Amino acid sequence: MRIIKATVVSMFFITTNLAVAETLVYTAKLIRTMEPALPEATAVAVEDGKILAVGDLGSLAPLIASRGARIDRQFESYVMTPGLIDPHVHPTLPAVLTQFPFLAPDDWSLPTGEFPAATTPDDYRNALQALVAQHAKQTDLKSDQGVPFIAFGYHPLWHGEVWRDDLNEWFADTPVMIWHRSFHELIGNDAAWNLLGIREEDVADIHEGVDWERGHVYELGLRAVFPKMMFLFEPSRYMGGMKNFLAMMHESGVTTAADMGTGIFGNPVAEIQAVKAAVANDPVGVRLVLTPIVTDFITRRKSATEALAEVRAWQAMNDDQVSVGNHFKLMIDGAIFSGLSQMGAPGYLDGHAGVWMVDVPTLEAFAKTFWDAGFQIHAHSNGDAATARFIDLLTYLLRESPRADHRMTLEHFAYSTEDQNKKLAALGAAVSANPYYHYILSDMYSGDWLGPDRGPQMVRLGSLEAKGVPVGLHSDSPMAPLSPLTLMWTAVARENISGDKTGQAEVMTREGAFRAITIDAAWILGLEDSIGSIRAGKAADFTILSDDPMTVPLEALRSIDVIGTVFAGNAHINK
Repeated sequence: MRIIKATVVSMFFITTNLAVAETLVYTAKLIRTMEPALPEATAVAVEDGKILAVGDLGSLAPLIASRGARIDRQFESYVMTPGLIDPHVHPTLPAVLTQFPFLAPDDWSLPTGEFPAATTPDDYRNALQALVAQHAKQTDLKSDQGVPFIAFGYHPLWHGEVWRDDLNEWFADTPVMIWHRSFHELIGNDAAWNLLGIREEDVADIHEGVDWERGHVYELGLRAVFPKMMFLFEPSRYMGGMKNFLAMMHESGVTTAADMGTGIFGNPVAEIQAVKAAVANDPVGVRLVLTPIVTDFITRRKSATEALAEVRAWQAMNDDQVSVGNHFKLMIDGAIFSGLSQMGAPGYLDGHAGVWMVDVPTLEAFAKTFWDAGFQIHAHSNGDAATARFIDLLTYLLRESPRADHRMTLEHFAYSTEDQNKKLAALGAAVSANPYYHYILSDMYSGDWLGPDRGPQMVRLGSLEAKGVPVGLHSDSPMAPLSPLTLMWTAVARENISGDKTGQAEVMTREGAFRAITIDAAWILGLEDSIGSIRAGKAADFTILSDDPMTVPLEALRSIDVIGTVFAGNAHINK
């Protein structure tokens, strides 16, 4: 993949650039419009950031002549598509995590470098020790303003169990923390916890989410840790991380993404302002939809009514590129990467259990308040027991306050049953799914956690497509590479990280998967009238590809080069 570096420019430059009232006609070898009336074209006219007309140079000749349009042929050898959409990311997480090295079970290519996978306990220990030693040569950890060494990507299914005592043994007095591949767990040694000033009594009242003896905090237990890690948000650190996130978007051809967890670190206003500042200084241009999350308000002891009032106030800060939409995020169960999803009978085969993130009365209170206010509800739900709770919640909302076109969306969709998929269809639910879960987890989960029958059936997208359930594909970045073409490939190929083609009955069609990163993803975000397809009147947001994702050989789909993007009519070429 190509890596680009974002360059800081002034807001004045951006505003001036986007305001140029020139009529341009972009040509391409093929334009995939995602519009049934004209599915293919070779030319598109744009002005003031909007699409004027779509067709070919012949059909657009009168418009070209009347407006004195300039023909731009820089993409005439490439394929143009609607700007790709990722309907579920977490900009703050890459902004935080790319401050540190990745050491995960899968390879990562980031603006900060190449990070090869560690797939065995020995590989992980040796690589972690090498990273810490390298960092120690570059900086004096003891005087680094209270910042421990952190590596993101640990997972016990590959790396074995690593706890406080292991880190103490390996690193003695060096403060070291490992951030779980799920993001939902942190493990630190004595030196790290001492550096952060966190003692056992500080977490004693957290009954689920802390295993102090093993130096392990997870899920809701993280609320005791994050306030002690404000170094993550020091402006130069955080804004550098946001540049990394935006570079990841540009590299992958994403022009619109939705943050599905604004406020996860407990300071939503500062987070919104930081995101807006980063986007304002980005010379390429993106659209970000920010979605408040229920756990932020619970942690700050806000009622549902108070939460709604706060969100309305945040919406007053909206602009054309960064907006708090009429979306609200619920949390049902734990993280799939952590094995904390709520699985129905027989549960996890090794006997461990998942976690419920929010109790039912609280879910219902927040859901109904925002539902009645006209918001679209999104709910983090991974296991089939969580899917059942999602179905019950949607049934309750429809009974109490019937509403057409509600688009309530189940987020992640790691595991469900066929009966549940029928119910989702009958209730008019939408699904924003992460097919990467099947790719990276299904092989390992087919062992002691879920067994050989359930493991290969993770992320059952074929069933949803057959039933007409609207589907978007998301990365949950950084849980998967921020790459819609990679997600499309995982959904269509149904190949796992070991190269085995498992659960082939659940493949998506190529057309369905491509819709899930364009027009159907736009629909899930309520933005189908402005983005997601190439049609007169919509935003002139396009992605430029080296090949056609609909016809390229399947094995080459995820390797298509992203040449660049057009955002609001202005072209950017990836370097």
